[in-house]
Amino acid sequence: MFDNLSDKLDKALHVLKGHGQITEINVAETTKEVRRALLDADVNFRIAKEFTNRVKEKALGQNVLKTLNPGQLMVKIVKDELTELMGGDAAGINLSGSPSVILMSGLQGSGKTTFSGKLANYLKKKKSKNPLLVACDVYRPAAIDQLHIVGEQIGVPVFSDKENKDPVSLAKAGVAHARANGFNVVIIDTAGRLAVDEQMMTEIANIRDEVSPEETLFVVDSMTGQDAVNTAKAFNDVLNFDGVILTKLDGDTRGGAAISIKSVVNKPIKFIGTGEKMEAIDVFYPARMADRILGMGDVVSL
Repeated sequence: MFDNLSDKLDKALHVLKGHGQITEINVAETTKEVRRALLDADVNFRIAKEFTNRVKEKALGQNVLKTLNPGQLMVKIVKDELTELMGGDAAGINLSGSPSVILMSGLQGSGKTTFSGKLANYLKKKKSKNPLLVACDVYRPAAIDQLHIVGEQIGVPVFSDKENKDPVSLAKAGVAHARANGFNVVIIDTAGRLAVDEQMMTEIANIRDEVSPEETLFVVDSMTGQDAVNTAKAFNDVLNFDGVILTKLDGDTRGGAAISIKSVVNKPIKFIGTGEKMEAIDVFYPARMADRILGMGDVVSL
C-alpha cells in the first residue's frame, strides 16, 4: 500500500538529510519534490500545491528548533500536515438511534455489499451490537443473494423481499422489522449508481429522507484515485453524506484518494477496507496513515 508514494517522499525528504540548516533553497527543492510525489500519487493539483505551500511556510518559520536536524524537522512537518489533511483525529460513527440506521451509497463495484457485511461484523464483535442487514438493490437479484451469503458468513440476519421493487418502501420496511425484532443497528445496502444518473440519485435521496439515517456513508474504491474524489464530490452535493469508506486499500493504491478526499468534500474518512476477509476493516486514523505513507510503519494497525 502506497509503496511508490512512500519511496518518492523518502527521496524528496532525503534532500535535507545532509544539510546543517534549513534554507529557502533546500526547502524549495524539497517541497518541489514532495509536490511531484503527491501529483504522481494522483493527489488533486490544488491540494498538492496548498499542502507544499504550508509545509514550506512551516519549515521556514521553525528554523529555531535546535533539537531536530533539518531532515527530521521536515519529516515531522510533512507528517503533521498529512495528518491534518486527512482529517486530524479519527471520526467516530453515530450509533445514537433506536435503531441506529446506516445508509450505504456508492458506485457499482465499489465494494458496498461486502463492506456492509464487514461493518455489521465489526459492530457485532467490537461494539456488541445486534445488527440487521437490509437488501435494497432491487435491480440485481445477485446483489440480494450476495448480501444473504455475507450475512450467513458473519451470523447476521438479512431482511429482503424480492417481490418488492421499490427500494424506498423496502428500506422503510427493513427499519420497521428491525424495530419490531430488537435489532439496534440497521445497515441498508443500496444499488450502485452513477452520480450523473439523476433518477437513481433522486432514489437514494428519497431513501435517506424516508429512513432518516444516523449515518449516510459513501463507499469508494481507493484504487480509482482522482476519480474517487470527483465522484465523492458529486454524491456529496446530492446526499450531504456523513463520511467516506475507502475500500481496496490493500491493493496497488497510489494514495491520492486517501490524501485528497477530506479536503474536497469536507467529510471524514471513517473506515477503510484492507482485504477480502470479513475482519479486514479498520477505523481510519489519519496519523497512522501518515506514518504508513512516510514509511514509518504502523505497529498499532498491523
